[in-house]
Amino acid sequence: MALFDIPDWVKLHQFPLKKFKELSADEIADLKSRLSKFQAADPEVSVMIPAWNEENNIFRTLSSLAASNTKYRVEIVVINNNSTDQTQAVLDQLGVLSLFQPLQGTPHARQLGLDAAKGKYHLCADSDTYYPPSWIDLMVKPLKTIDGCVGVYGRYSFMPKEPKERFMLSVYEKITGLLIRVRKYKREHINFLGFNMGFITEAGKNNGGFEVTEARKFDNAAGSDYFVDEAEDGRMALNLKRVGHLVLVTNPRARVFTSARRLTSEGGLMRSFINRLKLHSNRMREYVSGPSSKNF
Repeated sequence: MALFDIPDWVKLHQFPLKKFKELSADEIADLKSRLSKFQAADPEVSVMIPAWNEENNIFRTLSSLAASNTKYRVEIVVINNNSTDQTQAVLDQLGVLSLFQPLQGTPHARQLGLDAAKGKYHLCADSDTYYPPSWIDLMVKPLKTIDGCVGVYGRYSFMPKEPKERFMLSVYEKITGLLIRVRKYKREHINFLGFNMGFITEAGKNNGGFEVTEARKFDNAAGSDYFVDEAEDGRMALNLKRVGHLVLVTNPRARVFTSARRLTSEGGLMRSFINRLKLHSNRMREYVSGPSSKNF
């Protein structure tokens, strides 16, 4: 894949400029048919997706997951986190398994998904992210084959609103890739992100789950009045590390493409880019030599 390009597999699921209600009957029927293969009654893998007001995003995520080439029995479940738009209607029309969580916040949604998951392996996805065909199997592989591995996390790229934004996003991703390697030794929980991570279900359930002191909202924009520093994904990572270790999945075929809307919600791409560089520069000593912490 060229550094600044959107891969062809993503383009297959973009439905350019279309809202869900603008999909043709054939497009909906095709998506529903593909998703029906991921409703195993006795799944080996549970893919859990929290969603809040995502009627015009989540069908793209579901389309990418429904194109997965996996050898496992899989259930895809969406947790509707008190949406006020037509998210539930979209899920119903597509025949997607769904749960309703009236308590607002991603920790509550992810915890409900964890409580309901049937699979031995639990993969966390987001409703504004595209997943490559090999993602499920590549994320599960370390959990099955590496002794002591209880959790996995992967690499990611951002989807630009405009093609010209890919250059700056690519630079940011390269820097983030280096930070991930540095943080792995002392602050690995920061690398564990809810849109591209997984774990052994029982290990997650039995060691504190996604419980946090304060629930964050979905974009959790830095600098906003509602920003919460403690995240449920990082808390899960710390909980998992009590009983095993985490593995970074580096295979490029496991790299997901996620929305850049959190960056833009923090005041624009350039401002967010600069603010994050400052933040990580200030924390570099902590990443390199600070003791592992049980807190954020």
